[in-house]
Amino acid sequence: MRKAEVIEGLRDTWQVFRVMAEFVEGFDEMSKVGGCVSIFGSARTHPDDELYKTTVLLGKKLAEAGYGVITGGGPGVMEAGNKGAGDGGGDSVGLAIDLPMEQEANPYCSTLIDFRYFFIRKVMFVKYSEG
Repeated sequence: MRKAEVIEGLRDTWQVFRVMAEFVEGFDEMSKVGGCVSIFGSARTHPDDELYKTTVLLGKKLAEAGYGVITGGGPGVMEAGNKGAGDGGGDSVGLAIDLPMEQEANPYCSTLIDFRYFFIRKVMFVKYSEG
């Protein structure tokens, strides 16, 4: 076996541990949160937009009904959902992705988890969402 093949094999092995660690961290953080509903939507929706206002109201109503809100943690519709959940006294979760050009997390997340891998982030959305 060539040296390059050995090095590549070691990289793959260590990547497995990085993936595993990210799953463990995600499961650990999300297990502290109660039942949630995921809200997906545009990062480009502005606070004066009717959709933003409606999503704030939805997040608040969900929180008042005992549900937390999970979003991608960014601006726009995600921010609106997190804001509403906070306004309603509920869990406001942001599942962010670490990308060079990605926006910063919105200030309304009571729990914010940064992910390196998209697929792990999607697992968290699905596993911990009741709607």
